[in-house]
Amino acid sequence: MATDAIAARDALAERLFGAALGAYELMTVHLGDRLGLYRALAERGEATPAEVAAATGTQERYAREWLEQQAVAGILDVGDARAPAEERRYRLPEGHAEVLIERESLAHLTPLARYSVSFAHVLPAVEDAFRSGGGVPWEAYGELGREAQGDANRPLFTNLLGSEWLPAIPDVHERLLADPPARVADVACGAGWSSIAIARAYPKVTVDGYDLDAASVELARSNLAGSGVEDRVTFHLRDAGDPELAGFYQLVTVFEAVHDMSRPVEVLRALRGLAAEDGAVVVMDERVADVFTAPGDEVERLMYTYSVLCCLPVGLADTPSVGTGTVMRTDTLRRYAEDAGFADVEVLPIEHEVFRFYRLHP
Repeated sequence: MATDAIAARDALAERLFGAALGAYELMTVHLGDRLGLYRALAERGEATPAEVAAATGTQERYAREWLEQQAVAGILDVGDARAPAEERRYRLPEGHAEVLIERESLAHLTPLARYSVSFAHVLPAVEDAFRSGGGVPWEAYGELGREAQGDANRPLFTNLLGSEWLPAIPDVHERLLADPPARVADVACGAGWSSIAIARAYPKVTVDGYDLDAASVELARSNLAGSGVEDRVTFHLRDAGDPELAGFYQLVTVFEAVHDMSRPVEVLRALRGLAAEDGAVVVMDERVADVFTAPGDEVERLMYTYSVLCCLPVGLADTPSVGTGTVMRTDTLRRYAEDAGFADVEVLPIEHEVFRFYRLHP
């Protein structure tokens, strides 16, 4: 074997080993999140395995193994590694709590661990879909998939949607602040955090969140409870294309959902119908490259994994389907919008490393 081939072989082997290690550690992060192990440490400052187990209702032997693994991985600190195993005291290093337990922090990443477990659970069905050409419905990704999607976007919506993203569209921002109070349709609202964030940022508006997944609507209603905007946000298990809703809204939004839709042209046509004469239609979707390039950067790599494991199978679960997948480039959305009757698609000057924003002009 040539020297270059040996180097390429070894580099790939090293990369896959690192990927495997990262995947396995991500699953242990999932356990720490779901079992409340990180939160117990955060609340106590530091704790022994027995104290963590007592605080979380877990067994000491399992807690001890997990704590040792997390310390070896560098996720936790241990006071005296030479102390007897039962007496070692573990703690969260400075700054780690934001990543692990603070759900509204922009640094919060445990939803990625939840995604990984959900994807692993449904992988046999994805394998079957590869052979049959069929799809895998969103419901198959279960509670973890719904929560992962909602919690991954929650910090962004909470911190940026009403303070940076919508204010970057001056006429929309001004209309949401003005009288008479504006009505907003948040289509494919999922866990509801976008609807809640809009209502919090604009105290006059009313927001209707629409979704066709019953479990997502129930999750959104649960998230709404105690939010302080219960009187101005309503979540509906309803097709937003209902003709009764035509022309009713001053703002229509779709956040990170068009690429999942089996028939996006029909949905975009419905969005056009929802908007009043002076209404605006805003779409947020993934900021992928404008053209296919290989190898790609980390964002492109991430989006393609989402597409293979989730978004393309979900999009192909209904027929007929255009089979968009996560990597929906600007020209693809522009074509869908034009087919739906929009005159123009404007890429908005909103900077974000993962998402791109579009305004669809009638």
